[in-house]
Amino acid sequence: MKSVKDLGDLKGKRVLIRCDFNVPLDGETITDDGRIRAALPTLTLLKDAGAKVVVMAHLGRPKGEANPKYSLAPVAKRLGELIGAPIALAGDVVGDSASATVAGLAEGEIALLENVRYEPAEESKVDAEREALAAKYAALGDVFVSDGFGVVHRKQASVYDVAKLLPNAAGFLVAKEVEVLKKLTESPASPYVVVLGGAKVADKLAVIDNLLKVADTLIIGGGMAYTFLKAKGYEIGGSLLDPEKVDTCAAYLEQAAATGKHILLPVDTRVVAELDVPGRHASAVTVVDADQIPSDQQGADIGPKTEALFAGAIAGAATIFWNGPMGVAEIPSLAEGTEAVAKALAGTSGFSVVGGGDSAAAVRNLGFSDDQFGHISTGGGASLEYLEGKVLPGLAVLEGE
Repeated sequence: MKSVKDLGDLKGKRVLIRCDFNVPLDGETITDDGRIRAALPTLTLLKDAGAKVVVMAHLGRPKGEANPKYSLAPVAKRLGELIGAPIALAGDVVGDSASATVAGLAEGEIALLENVRYEPAEESKVDAEREALAAKYAALGDVFVSDGFGVVHRKQASVYDVAKLLPNAAGFLVAKEVEVLKKLTESPASPYVVVLGGAKVADKLAVIDNLLKVADTLIIGGGMAYTFLKAKGYEIGGSLLDPEKVDTCAAYLEQAAATGKHILLPVDTRVVAELDVPGRHASAVTVVDADQIPSDQQGADIGPKTEALFAGAIAGAATIFWNGPMGVAEIPSLAEGTEAVAKALAGTSGFSVVGGGDSAAAVRNLGFSDDQFGHISTGGGASLEYLEGKVLPGLAVLEGE
């Protein structure tokens, strides 16, 4: 795929760029601006080149309707602060306001279109509907730059279809993400350790299947670990369980043993009687061995012995990929396992990659800085699908496929 540097002289050209600004908000306050910061290198290059920069992005799930709750106004404000210049925010996506905002851009200025998901055709499964919207996007630009890695696994108008209508290139962020993920899938330095957490085991099965071929050790934590523990015959009480995947997990354990791979599961766990995730509250936390979870309790974080076990495996690795928290990290008393894994990654001499999404938010919320890790991905879902071996539409279109 072409790099943004391969687009030639951009002075005076309208550069349409897809970014991923789907940031977490508390009211109108952005609680983690990592995705905005990640776009700065490409946006700064375009600005300094004298381009008229037109940014497309989404926020949340407005379901094809304009909704002030999902306005990109907080993003425009924060981007302006970070880049040191005012950012014009259009009042719509492809309407009169968007056209007037783009027409009013001077060289080196940046405008942000409103949330592209206000347009019902943006996420349509009907090709003709997306293509018609993409044509309206393309009318606002002369070239297209893809720099929203968190959406390249989506076949959407602002990601895929518009790239077919204009000269296109990958921004620095997308190029860097692909470089890192190729390293993880094609030539990872050994020992290669993959740490998987999060709630649902079903979301990670294809990743496990693919990574068992290349990784030396898979560490399984978070809510998904309890289906594996159930597969070993353990009592898991009220812990998260995907009953349809118990046999699959048992087969993975057998496959790992037969091929000399290692799957590390929790040996102890923090349990609670009551858990209110939206309210960020849990009852008293106790620690039990992984095969001793009381029937009236549920596992909600890995325990101290497991923290040491996982940290030891990470410390001895040359390459580490981590996706998914080890517990209910939104609640401080259940964030200790996630913090222990983050500390282990930050302290390793190996190449460490934090796989976006909840993991990236967790390490920042725990006070870690991005430069303590080899790479923090901006796309949790996209990075997992890449590691599954899937073709990502937003990358394939940049490669002419």
